[in-house]
Amino acid sequence: MAINHQTILSELQFKATRSSGAGGQHVNKTSSKIELSFDLENSNSINENDKEFLKTKLSSKLTKENILILFCEETRSQHRNKDLAIKRFFNVLKTNLIRPKKRRTTKPSKGTIKKRVETKKRTSVKKALRKKPKLD
Repeated sequence: MAINHQTILSELQFKATRSSGAGGQHVNKTSSKIELSFDLENSNSINENDKEFLKTKLSSKLTKENILILFCEETRSQHRNKDLAIKRFFNVLKTNLIRPKKRRTTKPSKGTIKKRVETKKRTSVKKALRKKPKLD
């Protein structure tokens, strides 16, 4: 599925809050932590099949209202945190939209079956030769 980045970007909502961790005296005044939220249920940029697939794959990361929330507070810059959150969001979408290939059952080839039977016979003969000879 090709993701249209521009339409999804318009559906993202951001909220800046005070970040924990290092930052010095200025840390208590600035809001550098970014909270990205994406409403999966009401998104127009993702089709219904992909929505259902994402709901099952991201079930542990979604809220009850099917909203995906990501946080980023890695840097002291709000803009860099926003960029990192967006990259992380698209990475989550991309990795979770990959559908696994269906497994096809296969039969072993005739040559493989023949080879297996021959090796079984060889090992049985080898083990039979290990036994003590019968003294009749």
